[in-house]
Amino acid sequence: MKVTQHIEDAKGNTLFSFEIIPPQKGKSIQELYDNIDPLMEFKPPFIDVTTSREEYIYIDKGNGLLDKKLTRMRPGTLGICASIKHKYTVDTVPHLLCGGFTKEETEYMLVDCHYLGIDNVMALRGDAMKHEQSFVPKEGGNNFAVDLVKQINELNCGKYLHDVMDIDNKANFCIGVAGYPEKHLESPSLISDLKRLKEKVEAGADYVVTQMFFDNAKYFEFVAKAREMGITVPIIPGIKPIAVERHLQVLPQIFRIDLPEDLIHAVDQCKNNADIRQVGIEWAIQQSLELKAAGVPVLHYYSMGKSENIRQIASQVF
Repeated sequence: MKVTQHIEDAKGNTLFSFEIIPPQKGKSIQELYDNIDPLMEFKPPFIDVTTSREEYIYIDKGNGLLDKKLTRMRPGTLGICASIKHKYTVDTVPHLLCGGFTKEETEYMLVDCHYLGIDNVMALRGDAMKHEQSFVPKEGGNNFAVDLVKQINELNCGKYLHDVMDIDNKANFCIGVAGYPEKHLESPSLISDLKRLKEKVEAGADYVVTQMFFDNAKYFEFVAKAREMGITVPIIPGIKPIAVERHLQVLPQIFRIDLPEDLIHAVDQCKNNADIRQVGIEWAIQQSLELKAAGVPVLHYYSMGKSENIRQIASQVF
């Protein structure tokens, strides 16, 4: 079922969902199941599964030289989506990236999703590779998320890259895209960023999931400005609880977000990471309760494959 249909069927009640990352190559999927199991009591209508782009690794050749190889450390997004869908009877949302994928590879992924009965996809540009100062699309790939949305929407209409087919069994993917309450790090302003978001919606995006934020006022302002601009699709808030001290430095650095002074002060008073984890849980509970009271369609949690803090939050909210 489509994410938008789940929202419609909820009739104004706030739903619970979360996002996981595939295990690294060589790791068992059982650890993923062990972290999903405790969250199923909150009846998530869908679970997102991220996609990692390629990265370079260096292999010691034994003669003082290193061999540079391109690899993916966390493959398996589609297989995990199929496994979760089968094991838990829940909809899954694979993430599709522009970065690292050609349009043909994207089309093959979409065809496989359609065969597996996966109704939703999240269309993202993706980040630059670690050695790149800015994002560089793969040759033959989509440049921006809006281009990826267009490709998915065209396939929904039976238009493949090299064929237009008159078929009865067309795909009908529900397309999610990302929104940035504190603007994308490459955007010159929030309004400019919202214009890009509107382009994605006009190209066929059905709903928006926001990047993490820690100040609900930023989300409410973002939604208000999006509505003023004519963006009417559901805008789902993304929540990530602080868990360790280094999050104070890493999250603003990577995602270009601001942390509220009260949260920073509370973390600074903690004696260890266990205390910090509890602060993160309590902060996310208050965020979630306020957002739920405001009638957000879904509360979407970035779990990073760990569930205990998310379980504690959800138990106080749902």
